[in-house]
Amino acid sequence: MSTVLYTGIGELVTSSGGVKRGRAMNDTGVISDGAFAVSDGIFTAVGRKDELLTAADYDSVADLGGALVTPGIVDPHTHAVFGGERSEEFLRRLSGDGYMEIMRQGGGIASTVRATRTADEDALVAGALPHLKRMLSMGVTTCEVKSGYGLDTDTELRQLRAVKRLGELQSVETVPTFMGAHAVPEGMTADGYIDYCRESSIPAAARSGMAVFADVFCEAGVFDLEQSERYLLAARREGLLLKLHADEMTCLGGAGLGARLGAVSVDHLLKISAGDMAAIAHSDTVATVLPLTAFCLSEPYAPARELIDSGAIVAAGSDFNPGSCCSYSVPLLIALCCIYMKMSVDETLTAITVNAAAACGVSDRVGSIEPGKQADFAVFDCERRHMLPYFSGVNLVKSVFKKGERVYNV
Repeated sequence: MSTVLYTGIGELVTSSGGVKRGRAMNDTGVISDGAFAVSDGIFTAVGRKDELLTAADYDSVADLGGALVTPGIVDPHTHAVFGGERSEEFLRRLSGDGYMEIMRQGGGIASTVRATRTADEDALVAGALPHLKRMLSMGVTTCEVKSGYGLDTDTELRQLRAVKRLGELQSVETVPTFMGAHAVPEGMTADGYIDYCRESSIPAAARSGMAVFADVFCEAGVFDLEQSERYLLAARREGLLLKLHADEMTCLGGAGLGARLGAVSVDHLLKISAGDMAAIAHSDTVATVLPLTAFCLSEPYAPARELIDSGAIVAAGSDFNPGSCCSYSVPLLIALCCIYMKMSVDETLTAITVNAAAACGVSDRVGSIEPGKQADFAVFDCERRHMLPYFSGVNLVKSVFKKGERVYNV
């Protein structure tokens, strides 16, 4: 078992010390002229170069040429497995049609459901594979992927199988979420469909062993608070962890419901109330903001600054999906967090590393550079972390390592 010492690091962002809330998100554990050792895919030592060089013998030393190094980026919210595309709806939104209006007219999620139901597992995998490879090129080493475009048990399980296969076929680790309650299927009522999920698709997803989480679109005109709670309680009884799409279009109270039920994360939060913000701040539920979606929909951004100042655990993700946000650009995500959501560079890095890992339930092994963690890290073509939003929307990643192996290189 060989040990490699990595040196020649301008700034080493470790994100060490566990999940962070509030102003503590500014503590990214940066080490100037840092170094770290990797053995058998695990970080074994982290510190200053001069200290590590004198502390032990290594089988080899790799000089990274003064680069910025961060933990591998974690994307805690994607819908990367789907059939078809919805570019025509994008043009309609540019012409002034609203997202929910398009959905009420049979477009939106229902359109993707029709395409996904006709796609076999191989087609779903083939469609998602290029996206995950591009995500890797931007430093992403772990991402959550939801089902939710079947709205029937068979198709939802097909999506989950595709997510599992994708994790085996390429280098980005996938965390599967069952999102049976993404929309109300044509010909059913919301109450009737929640009953169907509780009786059929939730137990089937749990029995499959493929899903870690269950998620619900808690939104006016989709699933209300009572329906969402019934769905989530059924999922929890089956052993699934909980997530919510909450308070995206209206201030419905989904974030407060998530805090009360002990959800791992509540996501979107554009319209979160002050009371629910306080509830999240006093809980261990992660508030996941998705600024790329607000950007694509030309909506106000989630109140990330207020969430952080209130003491919440804040993560940030892409929400890549075929409708409201056909983007997974990490450079743009960083720029939006810093420029429009008033997050500091360090808060943003915390939000896309260790806190994002917490939103995926994997912060015990990824999301930071510290001994005992999986050796996932990204190497950038710059020396300092402040260059990331400065080069707004520009991908500066030059190499990516997963479990100590270089899996991407420019």
